[in-house]
Amino acid sequence: MRTDERPLAYGGGWLDRAGGLRADPEWVSERLAGSGSVLLPLWRDRCLVSAGDTPVRLTGAAAAEVRGAADEVVFLGLADGAAVFAADLSGRAEPDALRLAGADAAVDVRALVGRLGPGDAAVQAYARGLLHWHRQQRHCGGCGAATVSRDGGHVRACAGPDCGRLLFPRIEPAIIVLVETPGPPARCLLARHGGAPEGAYSTLAGFVEVGESLEDAVRREMAEEAGVAVTDLAYQGSQAWPFPAGLMVGFRATAASAEVRVDGVELLEARWFTRDELREQVAAGKPLGRVDSIDHRLLHDWLAGRD
Repeated sequence: MRTDERPLAYGGGWLDRAGGLRADPEWVSERLAGSGSVLLPLWRDRCLVSAGDTPVRLTGAAAAEVRGAADEVVFLGLADGAAVFAADLSGRAEPDALRLAGADAAVDVRALVGRLGPGDAAVQAYARGLLHWHRQQRHCGGCGAATVSRDGGHVRACAGPDCGRLLFPRIEPAIIVLVETPGPPARCLLARHGGAPEGAYSTLAGFVEVGESLEDAVRREMAEEAGVAVTDLAYQGSQAWPFPAGLMVGFRATAASAEVRVDGVELLEARWFTRDELREQVAAGKPLGRVDSIDHRLLHDWLAGRD
């Protein structure tokens, strides 16, 4: 099990989410109108940025104008006592949204990783995920009536007269696994997924199903997709992945044998790689995993020989 606290992208957010306060509508309204409050504008899941790809942060009159034009405003938390909100301008045309926010461009938060600190990227991704959820929950799944935002945007309540169902943001957990051979030479299993270009290999992953533990999901996914039975599961860490609502949970596991049988649907091919082969890829400029994803950490830790 991992014990270090090296930050992963979209983790380590610096906000106090103020869970005990945001359910008070008067408290939220006071913070929303406060001159020291900060507003982060987004447009259709993209961050609005100014010169140098710096996310726009609005206060005062500029924030009030965007709030008035937004489809949804949510409370994110407190930073050194100042309230931080996010506003969704998705209902506006892109040029209008940029003008209102005083922004130069609308950029996917994943394109900003490496330019923002982990905490700042976490807050932008948090805002993205929460606003995306609101756009998808305009109506109750039980009775079909409209829903209204509550608790600073962390709950939606059905307005139906005979329902009143409360809807909360849902997280979709997924496991991602670095599988090793049972004996020497040391090798790890990487696969080419459906739709991936020739030679593009990555670790194996899959969503957790209803009624499964994380460990159950690891064993099932490895068997279904690659025909590999695994043992010695070891938790490596987790990562928020709000695209739109994922939680990636990383594991290492050991294969019972080196035999591989891909399903031909999720995986097109899979093979074992030695550390020297991965080092050759790095030397050739081929990335090991997405730079903002936990699979990057899993692969580089294995390459460095970390347990």
